[in-house]
Amino acid sequence: MGDFNLALVIVAIVVCVIVFISSIYLLVNYQHPDDANQAYFPKFVVVFGLSIAMISILMLPADVANRHACRHAIYNGACNLTLPMKDLWLAIYIVDAILVFFVIPFAMFFYEGDQDKTLGKRIKSALIWVVTTAVVCALVLGILYGVIGKVDFSVRHLASATSSFPTSWQFSNTQPCIGNTARQCSAFTANPASEKTWTMRTTFPEYVVALATIVGSVLFTIFGGVGIASLPLGLITAFIRRPKAVITRSQYIKEATELGKKARELKKAADGLHQEERSGAKGRKWRKNVKAVEKELLQLEEDVNLLEEMYPQGEQAETAWAFTVLGYLAKFILGILGLIVSIAWVAHIIIYLLVDPPLSPFLNEVFIKLDDVWGLLGTAAFAFFCFYLLLAVIAGAMMLGLKLVFITIHPMKWGATLMNSFLFNVGLILLCSISVIQFCATAFGYYAQATAAQEIFGHTLQSLRGIKYLYKYNVFQIGFVILAGLTFLYYIAFGWRRKKPSGRFQLSS
Repeated sequence: MGDFNLALVIVAIVVCVIVFISSIYLLVNYQHPDDANQAYFPKFVVVFGLSIAMISILMLPADVANRHACRHAIYNGACNLTLPMKDLWLAIYIVDAILVFFVIPFAMFFYEGDQDKTLGKRIKSALIWVVTTAVVCALVLGILYGVIGKVDFSVRHLASATSSFPTSWQFSNTQPCIGNTARQCSAFTANPASEKTWTMRTTFPEYVVALATIVGSVLFTIFGGVGIASLPLGLITAFIRRPKAVITRSQYIKEATELGKKARELKKAADGLHQEERSGAKGRKWRKNVKAVEKELLQLEEDVNLLEEMYPQGEQAETAWAFTVLGYLAKFILGILGLIVSIAWVAHIIIYLLVDPPLSPFLNEVFIKLDDVWGLLGTAAFAFFCFYLLLAVIAGAMMLGLKLVFITIHPMKWGATLMNSFLFNVGLILLCSISVIQFCATAFGYYAQATAAQEIFGHTLQSLRGIKYLYKYNVFQIGFVILAGLTFLYYIAFGWRRKKPSGRFQLSS
């Protein structure tokens, strides 16, 4: 079978099955009881979207392994029997874009529609929003592709004189070229004026992927930059602010009474907002109040969980307290490990991407050495670093959602996640997964060289007219590092302090 790697195909099929099963497992265990045995279409979108997101992340390690399957070929084009990675990349990301901009918004509008309306009216209302979005997106994409949908490659015309074919080959550092007097090859002695720009029109699928990557890169820079620091530091500060001892029964009754009172106030406020919604008064002030109530509700839930931790009840109260202590200890250990990974990521970005020329291959070299230890060890470490960036995006979105009024909160909670929150987070993961792949393909360019991903996200994307300067001057990488540094300083200054919930809904001191 030549260079065709049958094992690679078998692993790819098995991984896809595992990913699908994992997506169903996440849905079943995270869904809210109110969504049990209903909302089947949003659930299908969630499972399908999660599967596409995880497969897209795993495709980059598969692309690297696919390249290794051709390592015996004289050149890459001579290997025709490996996985068609470029076609797979484009297919995955076209599906990604359709899910993010059309299917998920439709599912969210349908799920959040007024339950008193008939099924037909809810579908009609959701379709109006989605069709309007589709028309606008199609017009924008068509105009941009027609006007600036081209790539500008910098090329150099090389020419040299002919030389007799040598009877022996003698090359060295001082004699790199054919000929006794040739001390430098034509590529080094060429006139600077020989460098020209070669312009060609990119394909429409590649252009769609490129624009989706730009949108995702903006979100990835903001949420990922904040999350790369808040993910480990949030776990560490949770350990620092943990409850140190069990409270007395009288303290528990006092706090529970106060929380019950605040819960009734919150329900009254929510009922008032629902009445305003029914009357059609859904203005700017209404939306602001809804987000404020959502934040207060989330804070109230955290206060209730904290109170339950501080006063475990039942016959196994001591066991519950022991598990609480072990849980915070696990957070501390995971936080330390995550901090090491985050520091390695930021250091790699600075050393390999921001310094020109790179000071060291750093993580690229680590992955290569791990591959030498065991064939898939470096690939597994590579996949872990890519997945860690996605977790950082979710952590950053949660942190900014708690701090900024204009960002809607969609928390993911075990056994208590509504479908609209599920859909929002799946959309965020899908949108940012494109940028994570592009970011990893660039950051680990030495390890992932000659892959289809590098061809799409490296050469084409970084030469695309109109946006190539964002990558030429490392705008996203610089923004990522700056936000990571600012978040780190924030946690150093304020993160260690015991959290005091803002607003009316907080535990009494």
